[in-house]
Amino acid sequence: MREKLLVSACLLGENCKYSGGNNYCPDVERLQERFEIVPVCPEQLGGLPTPRTPSERAGGRVLARDGRDVTEAFRRGAEKTLDIARAEGAVRAVFQVRSPSCGCGIIYDGTFSGALVPGMGVTAELLEKNGVRVYESTRIDALLDAEGAV
Repeated sequence: MREKLLVSACLLGENCKYSGGNNYCPDVERLQERFEIVPVCPEQLGGLPTPRTPSERAGGRVLARDGRDVTEAFRRGAEKTLDIARAEGAVRAVFQVRSPSCGCGIIYDGTFSGALVPGMGVTAELLEKNGVRVYESTRIDALLDAEGAV
């Protein structure tokens, strides 16, 4: 039985990105040889529509470009994603870079200027705190190398 791996649904080509598009990543297909993929979109799981106003994390809050505080929706989505990880037995995830939900290591700074800062998205942070190792989509080789699957 293959290990289950959470993957940002947008990376699989699902149109769940804030703009209504996706972030299809062909490298994710390589993961399907080693893992059973469990697609998740924390923002949709939190009740946000697609398309939606872009949001960025600013400290402990998540703000939409129009000034609305959408922190609770992001927290709900993070909790639901953690519930899925637990139910599926997933201990790793591959997430979209720089996202206020899924970013791991570097995220947008909350000013909507394109500036990046060290930090974690709401979901990535919650998963890591609960023992789920999060890899950004740019680090798929590191995940496969760790498994000896390359």
